[in-house]
Amino acid sequence: LSARHQGSIIIIIDSIDQIQQAEKHMKWLIDPLPVNVRVIVSVNVETCPQAWRLWPTLHLDPLNSKDVKSLISAECNSANVKLTKEQEKKLERHCRSATTCNALYVTLLGKTIACVGNTGNIDEILQQCCQCQDTVSLYRLVLRSIQESLQSDKEKGLLREILCVIGVSHNGMSESELMELYPELTSAVLASLLHSLHKMCLLTYGCGLLKFQHHQAWEMVKLEYMEAGEHVISAYRQKLVEYFTMQLSQDRVTWRSADELPWLFQQQGDKQKLHKCLLNLFVSQNLYKRGHFAELLNYWQLVGKDKSSMAAEYFDSLKEYEKSSEGEESMICLADLYETLGRFLKDLGLLSQAVAPLQRSLEIRETALDPDHPRVAQSLHQLAGVYVQWKKFGNAEQLYKQALEISENAYGAEHPRVARELDALATLYQKQNKYEQAEQLRKKSFKIRQKAARQKGSLRGFALLRQRALQLEELTLGKDTPDNARTLNELGVLYYLQNNLETAELFLKRSLEMRERVLGCDHPDCAQSLNNLAALYNEKKHYDKAEELYEKALDIRRRALAPDHPSLAYTVKHLAVLYKKMGKLDKAVPLYELAVEIRQKSFGPKHPSVATALVNLAVLYCQMKKQIEALPLYERALKIYEDSFGHMHPRVGETLKNLAVLSYERGDFEKAAELYKRAMEIKEAETLLIGGKATSRHSSSGDTFSLKSALSPNTLLEHGQR
Repeated sequence: LSARHQGSIIIIIDSIDQIQQAEKHMKWLIDPLPVNVRVIVSVNVETCPQAWRLWPTLHLDPLNSKDVKSLISAECNSANVKLTKEQEKKLERHCRSATTCNALYVTLLGKTIACVGNTGNIDEILQQCCQCQDTVSLYRLVLRSIQESLQSDKEKGLLREILCVIGVSHNGMSESELMELYPELTSAVLASLLHSLHKMCLLTYGCGLLKFQHHQAWEMVKLEYMEAGEHVISAYRQKLVEYFTMQLSQDRVTWRSADELPWLFQQQGDKQKLHKCLLNLFVSQNLYKRGHFAELLNYWQLVGKDKSSMAAEYFDSLKEYEKSSEGEESMICLADLYETLGRFLKDLGLLSQAVAPLQRSLEIRETALDPDHPRVAQSLHQLAGVYVQWKKFGNAEQLYKQALEISENAYGAEHPRVARELDALATLYQKQNKYEQAEQLRKKSFKIRQKAARQKGSLRGFALLRQRALQLEELTLGKDTPDNARTLNELGVLYYLQNNLETAELFLKRSLEMRERVLGCDHPDCAQSLNNLAALYNEKKHYDKAEELYEKALDIRRRALAPDHPSLAYTVKHLAVLYKKMGKLDKAVPLYELAVEIRQKSFGPKHPSVATALVNLAVLYCQMKKQIEALPLYERALKIYEDSFGHMHPRVGETLKNLAVLSYERGDFEKAAELYKRAMEIKEAETLLIGGKATSRHSSSGDTFSLKSALSPNTLLEHGQR
């Protein structure tokens, strides 16, 4: 996020302690964050990991007596129940301990009094409530009052079954599922029970499923109905396993059975049945297509399978399924399964393995349907996406063009599906720095989407267009405002990305002039315009002009911004690269050193970003024939990369190769051979996984290459904050 957005970023994670193995999965929270990022988490005092307790903390105090009175009065007033002064004082005294003054306990207390108040003795219920010293015991009192309101033992038994089966499920249960599980349960009885349970904060609805409103309610149900132990919970889980397995045997792989069965097998510890369930292609397809990628991966890890084994087993299952597939409908279904497997493998990073199932999906659709069928275009689009990620742009372009042609023939030239293919091709051209072709396709796509929005009556779309028209009108009239200056800057960036450098220069100059008039010459926004103009002159090879503007921008940012501000780091880096390009290596050294210092302040001394800065400085020293100064920088960078990414990461391989070259130049041939061998082992492992070419000698991770090739266009010029 920090790399993509220049503004301040706040990430909020609620109830983070509810994540299983929170300390393991949230390790990144302990690392120093980028300067423009803040993270706020909410956590229970009792379950907060020890390492997190040192963070700046805001403790939410328990409710005071006034809050307690207000909450209880609100609940009682809604039921026209009036409490005496004595009763109010008694409640205030009771709600003073840590476990009785939280909002859930007090709300539940108010609901209990309000519910019983009209029909029973308030003093009696108050006495019972005051014996409950925490939320779980109060929930137990609520449940018993609901039980007492039921007319028969049969209804009480059904209440127990409903609560227990909802509790042991993964995501809750629907009303229809409960009635299928318990045929004796009538609609009238279910409606009455659910009304009481919902009203008293036990159950709630989510995505059409009944689930516990608070985990304390589920804790109470376990105490009330499952005191006999784990075997009772296991029995209810087994009941659900049988119910959802029956659906599978009837070829009903619904999203519910796909959600529940693997999770239930996991909870039961039955790895064999979990493995068999995962190899049901329709279960895995259902989970993946609905975005449960991480969950699916977790199940496979639980049965002890790595990515490659998983891919092989899925492929074998598909081959077996294909043997029994006959007729157009089953072949179309088979093509869908192959496509899902290909997309899954792509998401796993197994690009070479992803090609085969996607290619097979394409072949089946071409044969079973028609070479010009829209579903064939879908296969072509998915296969092209893998080639793009694999950086085989030629293959991808051919496939995208085929998909575009089919879509145009099938839907017409102005259909949103055509716009999708145009956008995909535009993105591909942009990756190849073919900005003019990309822009033409984006314009065509925009017109199609604009027309579709009009046909849908999209008022929001019209509002945005009107707002943009007004902005352009203001720019034409020449009003000097910070917003107009920012818009001019953004237009300059846009034309730069289109490789229209002359027009870009006009807009960027006008933005700079307007900012200097409105904000003053020393304002950070002026530094942004100077920086962008410098990048443009650098691209035009007007290095002297670029140097002057970068130096001005650096001077402003040094005075206006914090020493570790990302914008300062941005200018330092690009001026250093320019000095290096111009052969002014002595002037580049202090800036590269400053870049290391800024990154250390921003991210901490062991962050991979610091290692990248160290490598860049080491490369510079090597060019200056100062191998002695370069060696410890490379070694420190290598240690950071190994600690951060592991010993087989490509960054480790690149740094080993740089060290090998350095050792060779110093005459230590044995060490050079050893380092180079390690680097090649990493490269071979990487090539086996995704293919690709080796990088050249003394490579860093970005700064030592030309701006245009090493950085994405979006990072070259700075957009205004939004």
